[in-house]
Amino acid sequence: MKKLISITIYILITSNYIFAQNNLIIKDENEIIKGNEQVDEYLPLIKNKRVAVVANASSVLKNIHLVDTLISLNVNVVKIFSPEHGFRGNADAGEKVNDSIDVKTGLPIISLYGKHKEPTKNDLSDVDVVLFDLQDVGVRFYTYISTLYYVLKSCALNNKLLIVLDRPNPNGFYVDGPVLDTNYRSFVGIIPIPIVYGMTIGELANMMNNEAKYRPVVNSANLKIIKLKNYTHNTLVKIHSKPSPNLSSWQSIILYPSLGLFEGTVVSVGRGTDKPFQIIGHPDYPNKNFCFTPKSNAISKNPKYKDKLCCGLNLSNDDYLIHHPKKINLQWLIHFYKTLSVKNFFDKNFNYHAGNSELQRDIKKGLSEEKIRLKWQKDLEEFEKVRKKYLLYE
Repeated sequence: MKKLISITIYILITSNYIFAQNNLIIKDENEIIKGNEQVDEYLPLIKNKRVAVVANASSVLKNIHLVDTLISLNVNVVKIFSPEHGFRGNADAGEKVNDSIDVKTGLPIISLYGKHKEPTKNDLSDVDVVLFDLQDVGVRFYTYISTLYYVLKSCALNNKLLIVLDRPNPNGFYVDGPVLDTNYRSFVGIIPIPIVYGMTIGELANMMNNEAKYRPVVNSANLKIIKLKNYTHNTLVKIHSKPSPNLSSWQSIILYPSLGLFEGTVVSVGRGTDKPFQIIGHPDYPNKNFCFTPKSNAISKNPKYKDKLCCGLNLSNDDYLIHHPKKINLQWLIHFYKTLSVKNFFDKNFNYHAGNSELQRDIKKGLSEEKIRLKWQKDLEEFEKVRKKYLLYE
């Protein structure tokens, strides 16, 4: 009986806290003390200052929105800057977000995903300090780091203090993917880093601000990072809050570096279902063992193949999650390309997500994953050397 109890305890420990084979520590996000929770660290920096907050629906501490907390502490919050998906986080991917007024607080909301993506001089004319609190997912084509880039640039140009309230990177335990070719620079790829860069939003801000290759302007901004506690880069963090509407579970966040590449193809990533970025499929996929039908909903108004039966793969319980290989999975992309065998498998957006034209070309040539990966290695090694200088956590 004692032996059975010991085995049971061991299984519980290994399944809940450590990934087999790669010794990754799994932590619930509530086990990590985030930057925004360390009010005593940043309150003295914003006392008697005019404050702007870059935030969205995930910017909460102890179930209360950061903006509401600051106001309750008599902080002079003068405006909100909102990223893609809006301040309340309910806009569809790529949907233009307009300026508005926050109903609860009456504060003006300036969209950084509408008319302009960079705070203007006028936007910052009545601001002394900018607080940045967005939950990143550690993927180059996730647009919050582009928002960070432009906020950092504007603060540098207008001599404003920028305080980044650091957050854990759920994909911060590895580095992988091609480094961005700047010929494909866009809002889904703003600086030449790999698809998965293995840095928190605070570490990335520090690198953008101090490394000439990544700095938005010649001069550095006045930047302060409020560091995390109880976090390391050997940790997979289960995020419960939704960084954006369609990344609605920790599984989707971990799969996103691989499945996000499908956004530039004919394959559905499950938008319009209850498992976005956990399932992939197409109407012509031959194996009908797993199928789904995308429907219009509040967060995907017109999903790919709306009301059409799609068949493909359900990855929500895949071994990839349990035994993460610390690399992007290219096999799924190669498999669908070969299986569907359609002329226009890739669309005009694919190269911007991949960060180059080479990945698409190599898949069309039939190169193996191993040969494709070999082309990334030199750039990855160079990036790793730079990255190491700016890591705040082990």
